[in-house]
Order: sequence, then structure tokens, then C-alpha cells
Amino acid sequence: MTKTKEFRRLLSQNDIIRAPGVYDGITARIVEQHGFPAVYMTGAGTSMSLGYPDFGLLTQSEMTANAAVISRTVDVPVISDADTGYGNELNVTRTVNEFERAGVAAIHIEDQVMPKRCGHLEGKEIVSVDEYVAKIRAAAAARHDPDFTIIARTDARAVTNFDDAVERANAALENGADVAFVEAVRDLEEMASVPKRVNGPCLLNIVSGGLTPDVSLGDARDMGYKIAIMPSLLSSAIFETCDSVLETVKKTDRPASSASKTGPGDRFNRFHGEYWNELRTRFIGQQ
Repeated sequence: MTKTKEFRRLLSQNDIIRAPGVYDGITARIVEQHGFPAVYMTGAGTSMSLGYPDFGLLTQSEMTANAAVISRTVDVPVISDADTGYGNELNVTRTVNEFERAGVAAIHIEDQVMPKRCGHLEGKEIVSVDEYVAKIRAAAAARHDPDFTIIARTDARAVTNFDDAVERANAALENGADVAFVEAVRDLEEMASVPKRVNGPCLLNIVSGGLTPDVSLGDARDMGYKIAIMPSLLSSAIFETCDSVLETVKKTDRPASSASKTGPGDRFNRFHGEYWNELRTRFIGQQ
């Protein structure tokens, strides 16, 4: 089964797809090995991994290159941030084609102007609904694989109002989107209202310290959401862990003891080290 078909299968189940955010091969592999059914390539995490804040500074080619790394690292479907589609309908068409080639199962495209910014920051701007819908139509028409999933994200809640965000989500679904993503709802009442008022599957974005209130994944499922992405789940933990480890080294002037740590070989085996080691000698001496 292709990853796109697998994602569609997951989406059709009576449950919520739990997709922790990843930004490289290491985080993607860890998530897969913990049994999650999908991973989410976070644009914020990808931006920071390349040395930038999430202010719309990355290009389409940088994003698709990272998506290809993540997709080849894991066997589960990859959902990816595709920002605004990186331009008009022509750019959106190429964006869909490039993410398909990268092996991604689903992307989300938003209605912010470029350069966009993190959905949980203030000061965002959005394009007209006509421009947004045109890009969604272009995205839907551009896919070669009919199972490739188009997720329509709207940031209107923070710019205009909640009703406008719901109307934009429904307009996107009516024009070819498969899933709606209303970004940065402000309270649990709005959160619960989205799946009731939006005429299709809905995605919830759970950001550590973000504008949207904390909620359990089970509660989000019971509200009617079909996908929950957690873009900052690992990146925020990595910041905290790295800060703690480095502060300890500064204070003690020595790295942590190796006694209880796994060795390099064990770490490499999480990336199929045994398979690559066997290849070292497989072809030697063959007649």
C-alpha cells in the first residue's frame, strides 16, 4: 500500500491521526519507532533546523528537500507544512508536484500573505478568499496521485474573526480540499465548534505555549477532529534537554557518564545499521 493510500485509510477510521512534529531524520525515526501512525514535518522546526525563525524565510526547494529526507527515513505517511504554496497558482501547482515527488502523503496550504509567519504569532495578514480558493483549486488539480491529500489551512481567526475562518474552511472544502485546518482557535468553545461547523474532516494544531488551549488527543477526537498535529512537541523538549545537559557540563566540566548510555552501534541500529553492515561483505568473493 502506498503512503498516500495508507493516509487515506487512517483518515477514514473512527479515530484521530496522532502526528508528532518532526524536522529531520532523527526525530522522524524516533516518532515512527514509538508507534505513531504518521509524522508531521513542521515548518517551524525545519526553519529552526536551518538557522531561521518561522517567518516565511525558507524556499519551496528547502522545504521539499527536507520532506524527502523525512519520507525516505520512515515507512509511515508524512504530513508536511507547505506554507502558502510559495506564490500564485503556478507556484502552488509546482509545490504539489514537488511534494508528491518527495514521497509526502499530505500537505497543508494556508491563506497568509508571503512572507508568512508562525500561526501562533500576532501580526499576520491574509489574502482574499478568492485568491485563497483559487490556490486550493490549483492544488487539487495539480496532483497526479488522487490519494495525495490537500489540507486547507486558514489563519483568518487571528486576522478577521472566527466566523470568517469557518467560512474560508468550508469554501476550501467546496473547491477541492480534502481536510480543513482552522489555525489558532482561542478557546475550547471555538475548538469544539470547528468540526461542527466545518463540512468535512478537520485538523487540530496543538502548539506548546501557543494561542490554542491545551487539550488531550482523546478529547480532540471526541470533538470530531480527524488529525492532531503536534509541531513543537519534540523541538520544545529538545531545547529544554539540550539546555539542561549543556548547563550540567558547564557546571561540572565533564560530560555525563557513559555507563548507562547506549553506544554508537546501538544508535546506528535505529537507522537499519545491521542491514548496512551486512552489505559490507555480502558481495565479496562471489563467483
